[in-house]
Amino acid sequence: MELPVIQRLKKELQDLKYELAVEIPKILEEARAHGDLSENAEYDAARARQDFVRARIAQKENQVRALSVYTLADIPRGVVAYGSQVTLENVDTGAVERYQIVVPEEVDAANGCISLHAPLGRALMNKAAGDEVEVQSPNGKRCYQIVELTTIHDTVGGGNG
Repeated sequence: MELPVIQRLKKELQDLKYELAVEIPKILEEARAHGDLSENAEYDAARARQDFVRARIAQKENQVRALSVYTLADIPRGVVAYGSQVTLENVDTGAVERYQIVVPEEVDAANGCISLHAPLGRALMNKAAGDEVEVQSPNGKRCYQIVELTTIHDTVGGGNG
């Protein structure tokens, strides 16, 4: 089974390719109809968008290629890995925090999506519920206990995936 991030990237690719093949040519044709292209800001903006979309397509294709070597079966069960939702308790303060472990392309710190390559993500990898982890942060060492763990297998694969 394909990872959710790959599915999302493929959808983005499909949308970008549609824009490049259908929408941008229409805008360019309309801009050409206005006459002199040397001082046509609409045409220049459409060409710039075309270049941007081409670059994004190349970037997304590279990301899909790099991530396509992984499948749901490659992700360990019962421990923190890509796609895991982890509830942590700060051992010193008792504060509870919830994170989802994602690849760098999916990072959204404001919504608790942290990279598996970030210091906290690396410290959590392959740990299970009940384990304690120590993380070096800019504010000093922090110690957390994993109080709840939901793996990608529990959410995407129905627990059997």
